[in-house]
Amino acid sequence: MEQPTSGAGPADEAGGGAEALGRPLPEGVRRRVIALVADAFGALTVSELPPQLRQYSRFTPTRRAKFAGNAMAAALEGDAAFRQRIGERLGQSQPELAGALEAGSPPAAADPLDVAAAAYVLRPADWVKLVEAAGEEVQRADAERADEEARRELEHLRQELERARAHTRAETERLRTELEAARKEAESLHRKLRSAQSEVKRGEAALRRSVAETEAVRTESAAQLSAVESEARRLKGRLGEAEAALEASRRAAREGRSVEDMRLRLLLDTVLDAASGLRRELALPPATTHPADTVDALEPGRMSPKDIAARALSETDPALLDQLLALPQAHLIVDGYNVTKTGYPQMPLEKQRLRLLGGLSVLAAQTGAEMTCVFDGAELAAPVLLAPPRGVRVLFSKPGVTADEVIRQLARAEPPGRPVVVVSTDREVADGVAKAGARPVASVLLLKRLSRV
Repeated sequence: MEQPTSGAGPADEAGGGAEALGRPLPEGVRRRVIALVADAFGALTVSELPPQLRQYSRFTPTRRAKFAGNAMAAALEGDAAFRQRIGERLGQSQPELAGALEAGSPPAAADPLDVAAAAYVLRPADWVKLVEAAGEEVQRADAERADEEARRELEHLRQELERARAHTRAETERLRTELEAARKEAESLHRKLRSAQSEVKRGEAALRRSVAETEAVRTESAAQLSAVESEARRLKGRLGEAEAALEASRRAAREGRSVEDMRLRLLLDTVLDAASGLRRELALPPATTHPADTVDALEPGRMSPKDIAARALSETDPALLDQLLALPQAHLIVDGYNVTKTGYPQMPLEKQRLRLLGGLSVLAAQTGAEMTCVFDGAELAAPVLLAPPRGVRVLFSKPGVTADEVIRQLARAEPPGRPVVVVSTDREVADGVAKAGARPVASVLLLKRLSRV
């Protein structure tokens, strides 16, 4: 902002025209001058204003001072007429101050800034001295105020420093106390740690001794257990043999020759049924003994399972099974799980058994043949509670005995000449029962026949 430096003008009076300021107006005086001009600005008409200030005629004094300060200071310095009009408005608003300045004796109690601003506008005699004196006074006051503020700030800083020192001393003392306590605690922890390490080492040594002793005891116990198990197995075998012998002796004592009698009776029934069937097939009328019976000749043979097998039927044709079961006193022995796991292995064992036994019951009712179904007892977690279906004998192998062995025993138990048909795909079973005179057939043959039931 341009500072006015001279008071020369055509309208200067009272000997003030030749005076000029040797330095810029003090900032406080300059602000007071702009405030005086802004207040007196509103009392002038637009024609009385310098051209550069007319655009601010409608502004409030505060806005004029804010936006037109530089323009008003320049007009006041360069336009004597404008300065004279402002001086007239100042004389009207502050007549006492203006009169005292014109008389050359400004009031002693007046604000130096107001005196300097009024002197700059009115330009009385020695106005430059008044302005410079006011500036010096303001500077002195500012310096004193700054000095006072510096002293207060210094005192405040001293107090802050003292408080900081006190706080630092207290904090240092507290930290020293805490450090001492931490040092003591660390020493205590070190002692405890050394003691714990000693205890751990003693414990590890004891643990190693215990592990060694336990391992020795375990080895000895394992050896003793192995010996005991061997002895138990030997005794169990002898006990099984003794039980088997006892059971055999009891059965022999109880039945005597009932088994042989049963075999003979069953063979007799087979022969009689075969003869009756032969008579029906040959359409022979009932007859007693005839003379021709004494003639030496060959008697008609009876059909056996081998004769049926010799016919032109496929090994998987269900009609083959029907022909075999149509023989007199035919006995059908079924390897249960071999059939069910061939036909429907995805089903649970219980449902496999029920499905097979249901089909065999219907087949027994249709053919009248004796039927025995054997299941492997090793597959069972517990004894099976099962009501055998009508016409079907259901057997489970004993522990340690397979179903294959039970089937071979059943085939060997039959008298020679009785038609015995064994259903199993197991080649070992088929070969074993074939040696006993039975006719083996595949499981798929029975499954096809049962699908027609």
